[in-house]
Amino acid sequence: MSNDYEVFFRMRDIIKKYQLGEEEATILKGICLDIEEGEYLSVLGPSGSGKSTLMNIIGCLDKPTSGEYILHGSLIDDLDEKELAQIRSREVGFIFQNSQMLPKLDAMKNVELPLIYAGVRPRERARRAEEMLVKVGLADRIHHKPNMLSGGQQQRVAIARALVTRPTLLLADEPTGALDQHTGSQIMDLFQELNDDGHTIIMITHDLKVARHARRVVNIIDGELTEAEEVTFA
Repeated sequence: MSNDYEVFFRMRDIIKKYQLGEEEATILKGICLDIEEGEYLSVLGPSGSGKSTLMNIIGCLDKPTSGEYILHGSLIDDLDEKELAQIRSREVGFIFQNSQMLPKLDAMKNVELPLIYAGVRPRERARRAEEMLVKVGLADRIHHKPNMLSGGQQQRVAIARALVTRPTLLLADEPTGALDQHTGSQIMDLFQELNDDGHTIIMITHDLKVARHARRVVNIIDGELTEAEEVTFA
C-alpha cells in the first residue's frame, strides 16, 4: 500500500458499472470529490440516485469500475480484498441506520467487538470501549444490553463502536433514519460535537433537514455529483 499521496481524500472520475443480464448499467458517472481532514460533509440524494453505491466505494466495501480514489495516502483502486479489509478496519468507522448491536452482549462488549477483530488485548479493549461510551454520553449504561436501551442510546453505542478503532473517517448511512425527530436531533448534536473535536464525517442521507446539519452538502442525482450552494432536493 502506497503512502506517497499528501491528499486526505480524493476521488477523480469515479465510474461504477454493473452487469444486469445483457444490459450494462452505469450507476456512478464520473464522480469527482475532494475532502479535507476534519470536514463534515453530507451526500444528499433520493432513492436510486447512486448514493449507496458511492457510500460502498467510500467505505472500501466495493471498488470503482474506473477512476482514482485516494484515502489517507492509499490508492484504493490498486488494493486486493485483504488490503481493502485492512483499510476498512483502520481508516473507516461505519455508522448505519440501525445500531446492529448484538442482543446478548452489553454496550461495553458491543463496542469492544472491532478491537477483538483487530487483536487488541482485553484490558486495552475495555479501557478504550469505556472511554468511547463516556464520550457519547453513556457512562451510566456501559453494562446495559440492547433491550435495556432506547433507540437513541443504541445508536450512541453504534457511534462509540465506530470511534473505538480511532478511524480516519466516520461514514454514516442514514444515521437518524430509524429514530424519532427528537432523538435524531440529539444524534445530530453528537455528530456536531465529534466534528468540533476534529473527526472527519461523511453522512449519506435522503433527508434535507438532516443534510443541513453538515458544514458542506453535495447533491447526487442519477449518479452525478454537484456542490450544493443552495440545496434544492427535498
